[in-house]
Amino acid sequence: MAHKRGVQVMVDGAHAFAHINFKIPDLNCDYYGCSLHKWLSVPLGAGMLYVQRENISKVWPLLAESERAEDDISRLNHTGTIPVHTDLAIANSINFYNKIGAQRKEDRLRFLQNYWTKRVRELPNVILNTPEDPTRSCAIANVGIKGMKPADLAEKLLKNYKIYTVAIDGKGVQGCRITPNVYTSISEVDQFAKAITELSKL
Repeated sequence: MAHKRGVQVMVDGAHAFAHINFKIPDLNCDYYGCSLHKWLSVPLGAGMLYVQRENISKVWPLLAESERAEDDISRLNHTGTIPVHTDLAIANSINFYNKIGAQRKEDRLRFLQNYWTKRVRELPNVILNTPEDPTRSCAIANVGIKGMKPADLAEKLLKNYKIYTVAIDGKGVQGCRITPNVYTSISEVDQFAKAITELSKL
């Protein structure tokens, strides 16, 4: 729809890359950006920028770069001095992801989310802001407790159960974002479901 009107499309794909099984070119977007720490498990500070070849020359580098051809994607990669271990970890993370396999990882992530959401979805006072429809979610779910601010829920989960979450409070969503990854164990998910069950009775 955007392309029909001459509008270029940039996708903020921070929570899709290495989470959902897809290929960037299939999106037909002009640009795609994401962090790599969320689902690829690279250390903080690494990201990826995808630019369709015909658009490379339209983008200015963030920092001044030496003379390179305008259609050379490497001219957009100059970010200054960074911890080299972060970049070195990218290859290992990609290898790990490829060994698991994109579909197997997505299946595991869906299983973990469904495992805990089914246990709390029907509980009194629990607000599950994530639909059951598998086309509208994968690993991420958002849960709240009636009468409890998201920040207070996040604080109780951390203080009382040693579970770290991100409080989301805005744009019609009040709850904590829950994002188990492939290495999250069933016992850890059980502990979270137990915590939500107990907090819903307060």
